[in-house]
Amino acid sequence: MTVTAPPSTSGPGTHDVATARPRSRPWRWVASLLLALVVVRIVVFLVGNERFQWDVVAANLFAPAVLRGLVTTLLLAVAAMVIGSLLGGLLAAAQLSDLGPVRWAATVYVGVFRGIPPLVQLIFWFNLAYLVPRISIGLPFGPTLVSWDANDVITPLTAAVIGLSLVQSAYMAEIVRAGILGVDHGQREAAAAMGFTPAQTFFRIVLPQAMRVIIPPSGSQFITVVKGTALVSVIAMNDLLNAVQIIYNQTYEIVPNLLVACIWYLAVVTLLTVAQRRLERRFARGHVRTAAAGGAS
Repeated sequence: MTVTAPPSTSGPGTHDVATARPRSRPWRWVASLLLALVVVRIVVFLVGNERFQWDVVAANLFAPAVLRGLVTTLLLAVAAMVIGSLLGGLLAAAQLSDLGPVRWAATVYVGVFRGIPPLVQLIFWFNLAYLVPRISIGLPFGPTLVSWDANDVITPLTAAVIGLSLVQSAYMAEIVRAGILGVDHGQREAAAAMGFTPAQTFFRIVLPQAMRVIIPPSGSQFITVVKGTALVSVIAMNDLLNAVQIIYNQTYEIVPNLLVACIWYLAVVTLLTVAQRRLERRFARGHVRTAAAGGAS
């Protein structure tokens, strides 16, 4: 029997890992240096340019009118997201329905409200009184039970809530539908084999798994809603942007007051992004452990 000697680990063509040195990557240092120079240049520009008027920014950052506008912006975003999510869930269920007319109607709704720009929709709802002078509730082809003057009902607040909510419902419908479709059909079959009812299957099996797909885009959509509330200033809604516009229309200090709005928008979006990441990790914990265990085997 022939015994083959193990290959030599020493010699001119071999390398010892213990004495190996990291490969030099000079381009990383060059890129880092260029990035640092850009950051320094931006800081110098922000600090050295007196036209930013940081003293005016500091004076108006916590102005009562600005804080009231910020609260209005947040409440409007929350209302639009809650209503939009509820409508979006119903629309997603309708799009997944086996009933053709219901599915087609939901698809058309989503296509219309995703296709028309939000600004156009806000202006349209604000001027609804021109099209419908009185808003009535009654029996179909029967007597009117209750009637209101449309100008009394369609205020800047109601127009903003209606417009933003309908837009968000269309986007949330697609997000929820994608999350539900992302759950493997075998999960439903397994739940049915174990005796789960359709409702139990949906709320205990399908929905928890779908939330891993739904949460990230929903968080991003809520951030989009917060920023999109700036559009309601065109219909005289007293949001954050409208509040700073009123101030700079009186003082003509446009840039520093716009910076006030930018700072508050950035602060709110940053907090929402942190909360979104924590929520994503919470819903992905079991999935991450399973994936890690599968990879280890």
